[in-house]
Amino acid sequence: MAKDDDDIKIVTTNRRAYHDYHISETYEAGIELVGSEVKSIRQGRVSIQEAYAAVEDGEVWVHSMRINPYEQASHEKHDPDRKKRLLLHKREIRKLKVKTQERGFTLIPLRLYFRKNLAKLEIGLARGKKLYDKREAIKKKEDTRRMERGLRERNR
Repeated sequence: MAKDDDDIKIVTTNRRAYHDYHISETYEAGIELVGSEVKSIRQGRVSIQEAYAAVEDGEVWVHSMRINPYEQASHEKHDPDRKKRLLLHKREIRKLKVKTQERGFTLIPLRLYFRKNLAKLEIGLARGKKLYDKREAIKKKEDTRRMERGLRERNR
């Protein structure tokens, strides 16, 4: 786990999300978990690559976030693929519901981390990128690498 500012311990990030989506807004949400899930997350046995969030009946749920079972847990192990409730303020949930009903917007988990020993999930309000947008982003990244490489060679 990487340590960031404000005593944040990052468990996992969804790097693919920034490649596949335009992120317009981000929200920090708590997650309703059972004890064995928290221990498994602390070991880094979680995947948010295929996960997405949805507003259902006034609550936000994250689907397809896989938390592998904790090996040392008792006979009551958690279901690794169950949907988990996200903890947000009502006004944030209402805003997200309106935004996700618009065409093209979805909620994507960006990173999972611990802040002051509480598991948090950063979700982004995202719109899918077109293929030409992805190509443009790759081209920009390659251009900056090429420029930096040229500067390093020139400064030798």
